[in-house]
Amino acid sequence: MTRHRIIPLAPAPAAAGPLPERAQLTASPPLALYVHYPWCVKKCPYCDFNSHASRGGTVEIPEQAYIDALLADIETALPQVWGRRVLSVFIGGGTPSLMSAAALDRLLTGVRMLLQLDPLAEITLEANPGTVEAGRFRDYRAAGVNRLSLGIQSFDDAQLVRLGRIHDGREARVAIDTALANFDRVNLDLMYALPQQTLEQALADLDTALATGATHLSCYQLTLEPNTPFHHAPPPLPDTDTAADMQDAIEARLAGAGFRHYETSAFARPGEECRHNLNYWTFGDYLGIGAGAHGKLSSFEGIVREMRHKHPGRYLDAAKSREFVQERRTIGVTELPFEFMMNALRLSGGVPRRLFAERTGLPLAVIEDELKAAREQGLVEVTPELIRPTERGRHFLNDLLTLFLRD
Repeated sequence: MTRHRIIPLAPAPAAAGPLPERAQLTASPPLALYVHYPWCVKKCPYCDFNSHASRGGTVEIPEQAYIDALLADIETALPQVWGRRVLSVFIGGGTPSLMSAAALDRLLTGVRMLLQLDPLAEITLEANPGTVEAGRFRDYRAAGVNRLSLGIQSFDDAQLVRLGRIHDGREARVAIDTALANFDRVNLDLMYALPQQTLEQALADLDTALATGATHLSCYQLTLEPNTPFHHAPPPLPDTDTAADMQDAIEARLAGAGFRHYETSAFARPGEECRHNLNYWTFGDYLGIGAGAHGKLSSFEGIVREMRHKHPGRYLDAAKSREFVQERRTIGVTELPFEFMMNALRLSGGVPRRLFAERTGLPLAVIEDELKAAREQGLVEVTPELIRPTERGRHFLNDLLTLFLRD
């Protein structure tokens, strides 16, 4: 039995409540900022993110031109977010820790000048162990970063080679020590069900991560994504039963260590949840800037999704015309229930019932039949205050989400 959570692509028949012609939003959701940095030293064979290896393995990145473009992108988007406070910033990639401290400082200074950044905003930067420098981390902190996310994946040297990573286990430990010396809040990314990995090896990686003292862990099952080298030439992965055993053991070990499993792949000590990602899962808004960045923005006219020009060269060229958006579409009212639930049902604790109407502009009554079907199948619990997935619903998220798809 596989427990991998894949969002289904084909709708299943479902009873549907009446839908209004358009969403009626009464207030703007919380707003976050996502910044995409598209370069890395080496493209990993499992990675399907919009990342591009620097030529010849050396860093030949038009850093200043890219910062210019990012700030121009924000300026162009200002009419869409005018007057709204930004509660979090997440700088992802790629490998944002390839950015010089001076460039990061210029970026965050520009963000503060152009947007109403909350003084207590969570500002996260993704980093990879192979690009860690202690002095640079100190400067990142001085520029305003207050949360670091390290892409560890494994501490096992053989696995890191199989995964195409540029660091080894020793460098991973050094990077974590350096991060914890400079940041109070540090996340570690780990992967399990790696090529030829045993349950004992997966737990050894987890125990090593726990021993560091990091307060947030993201644990993902390795999946073979389309258009990646691993998809075209699959490595020998553990079977589905072994992968499910790894998932169960990891969740149990983390619970015993005092970590709350608050989202499908995220575990945190109390109070250490990622506020930026929680905004995604509760269907908040986010302005996405940078090559290939996605965004979701709400207004009285409806809810739109945007994607910036994907290739870094095209994105940089767009700075001349200030036409950064490659795709923009309004989310139709028939899509909104699924879009909301696709995010909200990732949260183990669920979401307040009122949030559906607040974030979609639709009355909760439009999904009454779907919620009833989900309850009857033991997939959700609905209380006067909350909608939340049951344990069965979390394990069979495909089946649960399918109920909210409409033709």
